Amino acid sequence: MQLTDLTAVQLLDGYRKGEFSPVEATEQALERARRIQPEVNAFVRLTEEDALARARESAERWRRGEPAGLLDGVPVTVKDILLLRGHPTLRGSKTISEQGRWDEDAPSVARLREHGAVFLGKTTTPEYGWKGVTDSPLSGATRNPYDPSRTAGGSSGGSAAAVALGAGPLSLGTDGGGSIRIPAAFCGIFGLKPTYGRVPLYPASAFGTLSHVGPMTRDAADAALMLDVIGTPDARDWSALPPPTRSFTAGLDKGVRGLRVAYSPSLGGQVAVRPPVAAAVRRAVAGLADLGAYVEETDPDLSDPVDAFHTLWFGGAARLTQSFSPRRRQLLDPGLREICAQGARSSALDYLAAVDVRMDLGRRMGGFHERYDLLVTPTLPLTAFEAGEEVPRGSGLRRWTGWTPFTYPFNLTQQPAATVPVGADGDGLPAGMQIVAARHRDDLVLRASHALYEAGLTLSGS
Repeated sequence: MQLTDLTAVQLLDGYRKGEFSPVEATEQALERARRIQPEVNAFVRLTEEDALARARESAERWRRGEPAGLLDGVPVTVKDILLLRGHPTLRGSKTISEQGRWDEDAPSVARLREHGAVFLGKTTTPEYGWKGVTDSPLSGATRNPYDPSRTAGGSSGGSAAAVALGAGPLSLGTDGGGSIRIPAAFCGIFGLKPTYGRVPLYPASAFGTLSHVGPMTRDAADAALMLDVIGTPDARDWSALPPPTRSFTAGLDKGVRGLRVAYSPSLGGQVAVRPPVAAAVRRAVAGLADLGAYVEETDPDLSDPVDAFHTLWFGGAARLTQSFSPRRRQLLDPGLREICAQGARSSALDYLAAVDVRMDLGRRMGGFHERYDLLVTPTLPLTAFEAGEEVPRGSGLRRWTGWTPFTYPFNLTQQPAATVPVGADGDGLPAGMQIVAARHRDDLVLRASHALYEAGLTLSGS
């Protein structure tokens, strides 16, 4: 049996029945990680010794019938933005030294550790997670599981590629403008950006309250289980939400019958979506209607907030590198240097004006969700393009935000948003559908996503 093909839920069921052990699952996941690394470059490091030690401890607990938590023995990977105790977190940058104590877990990592998860390694990220593709001066380009000449997307591209190829069914990603949803869509997996604060973040992101932590998984059921583990408060994050009132797995099977779904194929004509992507999303939307949802084609009042997003994003990058010496600054990705310089030219009044745009956008989306339970859009208007490029060649675009118009608005509004793989283009590259709900309604996003998986309306694995 290829345990690398199983979801976390299926692995746990097998452990419970004694059909296989966490050691077997971990050994197969590590073997898969080693095999894919030369071609895909999903990892900055594997933590093999630690993983096998934790797997053996988990196997003994399962043997006694005393699992430590909800994910005991499940192989997990961690984006190299988040702290993992005992291992360097270099954030894709040559500006960070491996020397250090590295004696602390990020909150989400700490919760996974408490629940017995097995950490396979750290996954690739662009430098400081600044863009929507995954390449960096430190670790090079991460490639797409469906076509290694294409990008895996970013900034959680290593996590997406690892999950898609069976190197652990679960991964922790971060999302400041689409960084979970973009690579998940390009790699054909499920990715959830939860409501801001649902998953605590420490150290605080340089990009402030745009940045979310969330699950990247084989399906929505795994994401719900993972969110139960990581979605609890941590005293180190003052903006963390209170504990959820019930499990995210509760009600997952309720389906979409009676839900009011707004379908916006192009944000009112603002976005040119490639025909294969548009067709895949439209088929999935028709599937939601067949499952009993009330679907209406309509658009939110979502005039493109890219200038406000850039002010906040570039300002965060400038602040991050403010103390860098000229020599240290020269080590940065050239594109990151550019946006740092642009951010440094913005004034406090520019920043506050961007905050005003953000608050008004949040107000409008709040009103929209009084009428509709869910908003569905394409996750991206295109499928994966050439690896090592910030924008598609010949597109005329300058920055990654030019091809991600469906994702970053919902970082501004802090709403939960997921991507579900719903089809492929003529080259076999995955296309994703984004599902968005009002703040704090992560349960509805997961429930609708799960309904698509259960109905067979999603893309099968690579």
